[in-house]
Amino acid sequence: MIEWMSQPWPWYVGGPLIAVVMITLLFFGKRFGISSNLETMCSMVGAGRWVDYFNVNWKDKIWNLVFVLGTLIGGYIAHTFLNNGDAVAISQSTIENLQSFSIQNPGAQYLPAELFSLSALLTIKGWIMLVGGGLLVGFGTRYAGGCTSGHAITGLSNLELPSLIAVVGFFIGGLIMTHLILPYLLTL
Repeated sequence: MIEWMSQPWPWYVGGPLIAVVMITLLFFGKRFGISSNLETMCSMVGAGRWVDYFNVNWKDKIWNLVFVLGTLIGGYIAHTFLNNGDAVAISQSTIENLQSFSIQNPGAQYLPAELFSLSALLTIKGWIMLVGGGLLVGFGTRYAGGCTSGHAITGLSNLELPSLIAVVGFFIGGLIMTHLILPYLLTL
């Protein structure tokens, strides 16, 4: 395997590529965001018969579903063919902190099995974290009018004040979750 393929691309490569994608979307009158795909999928299966919000022409948004499919395929290719097998590089203090919460091998996998596995889902802690967290993220995404990627990439590049407010809120919420709520949940 070529060495550069198994390493993260530097900012001066990734940043301009994101800019090219954003300019292309702007040129074609499209907006980037992952959460809008749930709306599109619900419209595809006929949710508009019961809820007017989903009564939209989903065929106009099919390009975004193709984008998500490409993201999934790209993730599979990166994990299967470009993964060099190294453990996740995290600091020793983070490893010790995670071990204090009964995470056995922090950094050995991208997602610790103690939190992200079928057996973990069948516990109260797992149910709260995965299902409860998923519902809160879904509600927050609709309430904020978009997801983190939509606001942070599209909204900020379009200089939209609501996106700036949403991104600041995302960061504050992330800090509160990381430093106040997650340590409590991990001790359940």
